[in-house]
Amino acid sequence: MKTGAIAAVLAAGVAASPAPAKRASITPVTVKGNAFFAGNERFYVRGVDYQPGGSSEAKDPIADADACKRDIEKFKDLGLNTIRVYTVDNTANHDECMNALADAGIYLALDVNTPKYSLNRAAPQQSYNKVYLQSIFATIDAFKGYDNTLLFFSGNEVINDAGTSSCAPYVKAVTRDMKSYINSRGYRAIPVGYSAADVAENRLEMANYMNCGPDAVRSDFFAFNDYSWCDPDTFGETDWGQKVKNFSDYSIPLFLSEYGCNKNKRQFNQVAGIYSDEMDAVYSGGLVYEYSEEGSNFGLVTIDGDSVTTNDDYAALKKALAATPNPSGDGGFKTSGSASQCPTKSSNWNVTISDDELPAFPDGADTYLENGAGKGPGLTGDGSQTAGSATTSLAAADSGAVTTGAASGSQASGSKGAAAGLHPPEFSAAPLVCGLVVLVSSLLGTTLIF
Repeated sequence: MKTGAIAAVLAAGVAASPAPAKRASITPVTVKGNAFFAGNERFYVRGVDYQPGGSSEAKDPIADADACKRDIEKFKDLGLNTIRVYTVDNTANHDECMNALADAGIYLALDVNTPKYSLNRAAPQQSYNKVYLQSIFATIDAFKGYDNTLLFFSGNEVINDAGTSSCAPYVKAVTRDMKSYINSRGYRAIPVGYSAADVAENRLEMANYMNCGPDAVRSDFFAFNDYSWCDPDTFGETDWGQKVKNFSDYSIPLFLSEYGCNKNKRQFNQVAGIYSDEMDAVYSGGLVYEYSEEGSNFGLVTIDGDSVTTNDDYAALKKALAATPNPSGDGGFKTSGSASQCPTKSSNWNVTISDDELPAFPDGADTYLENGAGKGPGLTGDGSQTAGSATTSLAAADSGAVTTGAASGSQASGSKGAAAGLHPPEFSAAPLVCGLVVLVSSLLGTTLIF
């Protein structure tokens, strides 16, 4: 949903900011089977999407310590444990806000892309490049030291209809690269995954695609936006029960990155379903869209300067969350599971790159795995959309991927921390197909997605 500027532009490392003398204490979240855990306790995402100012202008709410601490009081009042932020400045200092969030028991689910540094579904081969990776790696550097960094989103709503599914390999390549960077730098294993659009035609295909193939290229989690349950409906009156069945064998954590239909007066009946015995074995919570009113009638609060006024939806969500504790025990999660089967080509799934191949790691980007990303470009750099080649080189999907921490000296494919062992460049027509589809498709908004 956050595609205004997210669609308004079209879906020993060097840290970006100095480490504070002392981090606030909070238990890092890990992945076990198809669930998140904080220590030995099952972790359910109970949160909101947080981007004051909306997508009309690129701003970093985590760098605004005063506004962040002001809004934390509302997060605590609502009973939240997570916020999602769509855009940050990887040159800014985030210590004050992140420590205040940690003190409040709140985690951050972070999108690493920005309007200028993101995949362009109209030209994925050109926007997937070394300059782009340097920016998202620098964002990882900026947030890897906070124990309340819950996870990183490698992309948001890049695939928004059947036609643009042909660009999925680029999303998967970015996910692979982020995981490799975290491993090569010896960082904490912060989960990396994707946030999918509310597109029924290929939601399951995209989920399976991000979870198929070698471990080095599989997502650590999968999230999707779902606005199909509208109040006053209850669980049995929606298709959410069928979705639970569809994902019953899914082997990685699954949660809703946006929910909260606003066609009718919002009561947030979805809350009772998400944190119930009917869903907890498969889903790990969700994020309500959205905290501040940005002109789409989704806001829980209205912000005017330094003033914050709660709206009716705020009271409704607070009531729903207070009445719905997390399920007891471990929720019947799957302790283990296998990779998904890659989806087959169909009218709704138009991936033409072979399942065992992905776009090769960009030339020259191996220096970041070896030496760190360095200082990021922030929100005012020149951008990366046109910094790459017009053609794509393919390689084995996990070729050169780094699968263990650099400190152990163990990497996949005989790699030494770099994208070694890449296949000789092999031209792919898939990017041309993807770009053509975008040009002829009837898309809403623009085509740059972060």
